Amino acid sequence: MIRLGISEDHTIVRWALREALGKAAEIEVVGEAGTAAETLAMVDSARPDVLLLDISLPDRSGFDVLADLRTLAHAPLVVVLTWHTEESYIVRAIQAGAHGYINKGVEPDKLLAAINAVSQGERVIPPGIDEKIAAGGGNPIGALTQREHQVMEMLARGMTNREIAEQLEISIKTVDTHRAHVLKKLDLRNNSELTRFAVKHGYVTP
Repeated sequence: MIRLGISEDHTIVRWALREALGKAAEIEVVGEAGTAAETLAMVDSARPDVLLLDISLPDRSGFDVLADLRTLAHAPLVVVLTWHTEESYIVRAIQAGAHGYINKGVEPDKLLAAINAVSQGERVIPPGIDEKIAAGGGNPIGALTQREHQVMEMLARGMTNREIAEQLEISIKTVDTHRAHVLKKLDLRNNSELTRFAVKHGYVTP
């Protein structure tokens, strides 16, 4: 029996997933969530084997959830279920720890097959993604330090240098230094270009 958790912000979609997948003999839906915070709480309490995870959640992105899940000893296997089909999103999700990446337009039987495959230790991803990951995903983001990556995402979400400094408990001057490094490494000129880059490559959701 596969213990399944569902993370999806639309109630009707959660209902449809529960109805479609809950009928399978090998599936037990043990928890549902509509936000990132609810998802992490559900994973902690229900301990699903596999988690269906949407990228676009109202409070934080699915990428943030993936990052938090990697710190848990009892982290579930994750199948990202989303409308985002851009290659950059897929690469980012797999690099962040997802075991599968499925478009929401998939037929229920194929989604069930993907869940079963992931539960058996297989990865379910579109062809050619492994090669992209091996080559760095065609994405210069790997040149950023962890702190620069944090600052980039916060800037892309519209946070000010002061807000970032307070949240990360660093000085405003240090934030500005990190911002300058990010712009230089990514060959960007300003915050507007940084935001477009972050959205395009799936680091923040529009």
